[in-house]
Amino acid sequence: MNAIALKKDPARTLDITDARNDRNFRWALTATAIFVLVSLAGAALSMLWGGRSVLMQEGLDFFLSTDWDPVQNKYGALVPIYGTIVTSIIALLIGVPVSFGIAFFLTEVAPRKIRTPVGILIELLAGIPSIIYGMWGFFVLMPMMRETIIPWVSENLSQLPVIGFLFEGVPIGAGMFTAGLVLSIMIIPFIASTMREVFLTVPTRLKESAYALGSTRWEVTWDIVLPYTRSAVIGGVFLGLGRALGETMAVAFVIGNSVNFTKSLFEPSTTIAALIANDFGEATETYRAALLLLGFVLFIVTFIVLAMARLMLRRLARKEGR
Repeated sequence: MNAIALKKDPARTLDITDARNDRNFRWALTATAIFVLVSLAGAALSMLWGGRSVLMQEGLDFFLSTDWDPVQNKYGALVPIYGTIVTSIIALLIGVPVSFGIAFFLTEVAPRKIRTPVGILIELLAGIPSIIYGMWGFFVLMPMMRETIIPWVSENLSQLPVIGFLFEGVPIGAGMFTAGLVLSIMIIPFIASTMREVFLTVPTRLKESAYALGSTRWEVTWDIVLPYTRSAVIGGVFLGLGRALGETMAVAFVIGNSVNFTKSLFEPSTTIAALIANDFGEATETYRAALLLLGFVLFIVTFIVLAMARLMLRRLARKEGR
């Protein structure tokens, strides 16, 4: 009877089919999300399991010590952790203002004929392999830093109170500042493209109303565009930060790859990703465990940064009444 009823009622048959398809689609999406979470957890736990011997040997000193001596099986991750954080901060301090300037130029200043071509060129920079940036930094930027920039900065800024020690050191060319500068160039396309796209979503009426009231372009951007797109802009900044935290080859070319702790931005140091890339292929069993544990630390640092971004965006959304 049910089959006969369904044949006589095509609309009911269609509703049942749609419900079944929706259910299957929901289960497929749920399985995809679970697969991503399981993959991330598996990657993190596998690195933690691989480095368990070093973690049991060093304890919390692994995260707080600056001793990194594979010959004597002494491992402290503070130097690469410090180098990773400092180079990423330098990249943001340089990259975010430049990215904002590019986005502001493309949306408010540039003639319409060149907005699209220039925007495409900016986005193409994101497709350049990181090793190309590293080679450029090694052969072009490092000599420039060694011969011109570092001597001038050290002479003029090393005597500053409180922060003067950051600009001391021998002008080698390789160091955290050079690595941060290369990273800033690498993250600019990501942040600038994100800012440009979200700036374009601002309703034209809002900007025209501000211009009609006598506002300048800067005032319109600062008082209208940025508040309207604040959440998306912050998301783009953290997207660039995630790229900077995990960059490997470009940093390995220009940071100097030294595991000795230094406060100066101009002296060689290392990052977590660069240290793993340089030493993993030739590492012994215990040293490989230390590098795997470093990978777990990088995973945790990245996770914390992204979690902070989500919390910040959620707080901003609450303030905006969404």
